Order: sequence, then C-alpha cells, then structure tokens
Amino acid sequence: MIRKATLNDLDALTVLFDQYLVFYKKPTDIKTHKNYLKERLENNKAIGFALNYITFSSLLLSKIVILNDIFVDSKIRKKGTARELIEETKKLALEIGSPIIRLRTAKNNFVAQNLYHKMGFIRDEHLYGYDLTLTK
Repeated sequence: MIRKATLNDLDALTVLFDQYLVFYKKPTDIKTHKNYLKERLENNKAIGFALNYITFSSLLLSKIVILNDIFVDSKIRKKGTARELIEETKKLALEIGSPIIRLRTAKNNFVAQNLYHKMGFIRDEHLYGYDLTLTK
C-alpha cells in the first residue's frame, strides 16, 4: 500500500532513510536523519480535502459514492489539487463497484462546475434536489 507518511511513521521511515543515505556513502546518523524527516513531516500542510460518503441507489441497484464536500485552499488553487482529489474519489468508486459519483454544487460556483464538466460529470436536468430543514 502506498500512502502519505505521517509523524506516526517517523521511526520506521528514519530507519529506511538512514539506510538510503548509507547506500549513497553517507554516514549513519539516526538522530540527525530523524530530525530532518520530522521537520519535513511537520511542514506538510493540508491544502484541500474531499469528503465522500458511500450509500446505495435503489434506481441503480448499487452502491454509489456521494462526493459531499470538496475544498482547496484558495492560495493553492489552479494547480490540479481538486482534480487529484476527484481522481482519488474515482478510485474509491471503482474499488467498491460504484457506477456513479454524485455531487451537488452551488449554482454560482462556475469554476467548480467547469472542472466537473471537464472531468466528465453531467449535470442532472431531470431530477431536482430538495431539502427539508427541521426545527426543534
């Protein structure tokens, strides 16, 4: 499994990193290498997220993925992050056998709508979405 390293991986990663540097004829130095990697991992900043829910569709007789929320830091936009997040959502959908990814977006969110269209999403012109706000 390939995934992004976290601080929880620091000890194991340090051993590998030290072995890597020894391979390149650098001296072994666990403490220095651990500090170096710790700085790299601590400086990793979250720049966006996608929140997916797996549910079921009676009409499709299948599981479906709802891409409920997607957001990218405004300072990082236009660099492909949203596209990457959607690609990861597509991988999830394929893994669970979902034939569809469903999402909703604001009517005035033209930038997002443009990306969705470019990535193959089709706006539903046949079904309306409704919400019922409940009060206590």
